[in-house]
Amino acid sequence: MNLNIFYTSFFILVSLVNFVSLAKNYDITVTSDPEGATVYLNGIVVSNTTPCVLSLDKKTVTKTMIFKFEKEGYKSKSLTVSYNKNELKFNPMVFCKMEQKPDANKIYTSDPTVTVAQSQQRVDRNNAGSTDMEKTILRWFFDSDPRGARIYYRVISSVPNEVKNTNETYLSTTPYEETRGFNILGLTYDNSRDVTIEVKVSKRGFEDQVKRFNVRQALDQQEISGFFELVAKEEPQQRQENNTSSN
Repeated sequence: MNLNIFYTSFFILVSLVNFVSLAKNYDITVTSDPEGATVYLNGIVVSNTTPCVLSLDKKTVTKTMIFKFEKEGYKSKSLTVSYNKNELKFNPMVFCKMEQKPDANKIYTSDPTVTVAQSQQRVDRNNAGSTDMEKTILRWFFDSDPRGARIYYRVISSVPNEVKNTNETYLSTTPYEETRGFNILGLTYDNSRDVTIEVKVSKRGFEDQVKRFNVRQALDQQEISGFFELVAKEEPQQRQENNTSSN
């Protein structure tokens, strides 16, 4: 055999072997708990369900890979994975433990009157009007005898680190009726039991009167209402005569 032909054939054979080696794919098993998740690799869907086996080229597996798992009813989760050459020889596995999303209609165990989704709501200035508490329309009704008394209200909180106490705010005069909601910052269904609305009525010549209403009870009843029987103040001369007669 011609020596040149031999060396040429040998060179071609070696080149083919190197090419096959360079083009080799690596199998990676991908699974999740629970199974049935959609798998993304570097932002591209590579499998519609788990478990699965991915055959990836050397260029892909020798770089850092980002796997993302999605499944209905579960929070999406991403894993950053990288392998060395030795690890790739043993068909490595990518495993993802997925966390279930809270069921919006599931009953909250600490308070069976609300759902899990409602229990996680908090009145926030940056997302005003988004909670069920703010959307609950309450009937506010106050009257007094005699009428024409000025109405004030304020928030009193037993959990001031969550819900702040407020100063008195003028509302109107009696009789007063209106439908309105709560926009008490920091309020949740959990802490609403520890928050009260104090309503005070004041009229010249009469003693001030105060009533307090539990916020959680008001949310459940969708009403805050009260009637104030005002008591006339005693004039100084009349008070002195009363003290004299009693002696």
